[in-house]
Amino acid sequence: MIKGMLFLAFAILSEVFGTTMLKLSDGFTNLWPTMGVGIGFLSAFLFMSFALKTIPLSMAYATWSGIGTALTAVIGMMIFQEHADLMKIMGLSLVIGGIVLLNISQEKEASGGS
Repeated sequence: MIKGMLFLAFAILSEVFGTTMLKLSDGFTNLWPTMGVGIGFLSAFLFMSFALKTIPLSMAYATWSGIGTALTAVIGMMIFQEHADLMKIMGLSLVIGGIVLLNISQEKEASGGS
């Protein structure tokens, strides 16, 4: 499971990298960021496929999409000076809280708890 979580972390970071490069590619008109998009997303799917060998799909995908969304939003605010307000911060907190609850639920289910 630890190995799967490591692969999942690499999948998330690769996806966030690819998404950031997508912004910098300017509609695929800048060569290096465009290549970064391909590398980022191909790596993300490769690592995700490895993660799915040991992590249940529902847990892996929820974690991947939720944390990826949160990190991408933070990068948008920090690097691209996108607007950050209380509603956006609360929304990101809810996304992360939902991921935590899903993972707790999955762990309880795996251990036989209800």
